[in-house]
Amino acid sequence: MGGEAPRRTLRASFNKIDSFELSDGTSIPWLAWGNGSAVKDSHDAIEKGVHALKCGIDHIDTAELYQFERETGEAIEESGVGKDRVYVTSKLGWDEDGKPIALNTVRSRIEITVQKLGFIPDLFLIHNPHVVTSEDLVPCWKILEELKDEGQLKSIGVSNFRPQDLNAILSQAKHKPVVNQIEYHPFVLSHLAPVLAIHEQHGIRTEAFGPLTPLLRHSSGGGPLVPVLQRIAERLASQHDQVLDLKAVLLLWTRAMGAVAVSASKNSERIKWLAKVAKLPEDLLTNEEVNEITEVGKKFHFRHYTEHMEVNFPVPNLPSE
Repeated sequence: MGGEAPRRTLRASFNKIDSFELSDGTSIPWLAWGNGSAVKDSHDAIEKGVHALKCGIDHIDTAELYQFERETGEAIEESGVGKDRVYVTSKLGWDEDGKPIALNTVRSRIEITVQKLGFIPDLFLIHNPHVVTSEDLVPCWKILEELKDEGQLKSIGVSNFRPQDLNAILSQAKHKPVVNQIEYHPFVLSHLAPVLAIHEQHGIRTEAFGPLTPLLRHSSGGGPLVPVLQRIAERLASQHDQVLDLKAVLLLWTRAMGAVAVSASKNSERIKWLAKVAKLPEDLLTNEEVNEITEVGKKFHFRHYTEHMEVNFPVPNLPSE
C-alpha cells in the first residue's frame, strides 16, 4: 500500500479504541473526534465533547485556531471520564489576522494552550508551515523540541507539511515529528506520494483530516469509489453481520492504511456512529479490498482544503472528476 509508516496496531483494553504506535514509543487512538469546523460555539464544543467521550471516543483533536481548547478541558472534566483515559491533540496557530506569529511568542502561546486545556496535551502540532515565516520554521520546531526535553510538551508533530517543509525540519531535528496531520483520502494519494515516502522513511505517522471528503465534498458523491465501497459494505453485511455504510468502509480503509482518522461532526447520532466504527475489529477489510480502493483513488486528484498543500507543491495531471 506504499508510502506509509508501519501499520502495527496495539490492541487496547476491552471496548476501547485500538491505537497506533508512534515513533517516540507512545500510542495514539486510531480515530479522533475533532472540535474544529463542525462546532459552532463554546456551548456546542462542551456539549458535543461530553457526548463523544461518553460514547467511548477517547481522542479529541483541537487547536489554538479553533478557540475551543478551554472547552476541551471542560468537556473532559464534565464527562467524568478522566483525563488519564483521553488522548488530546492541540496545535500552534498563526496570528489573529492570519499572519505568521513572531518566534519570540511561540513559548508563551504554548503556555496559554496548556493553561486553557488544564493539562499538557498528549500531542502538540505546528498547525501548518505558514504559522511562522519560512526562515523561522526550523527555529520554531527547535522550540517544540526544547519544550519536550523540559517536560513542557509530550509528543510533537506537524500538520499540512509538504515535502520541503518536512525536509527542512528533518535536516536539523533532534526529535522527528511523530505525525503529520494532512487531508488524506484516496483522491489525494497520487499528490501525496512524495510526502508519504518521507513519512515511511522517517517513521512519521500519517494523521488524516477530511477522510470522508470523497463521499461528502466531491461533486460526484464518491464517483468510481462508490461501487467498490458498496460491494465491500455488502460483503461485510453478509459475512460478518456488520451493517456498515460507505463512510464506515472508507474510515476502515483509512485505518488499514495505517493513518489516524480525525472526523468532525456536531450531530449527536453521527458522533455515536463514529464511536461504533472506532471500536470495530481491525481486520474487517481484506488486503485486496484495501488495494482496490487505493488504486481507484490514485487515478484522480481532488482536494477540498487547497490553501496549504497545493502552494509550491504541484498537483498531478489527473482528472478531478
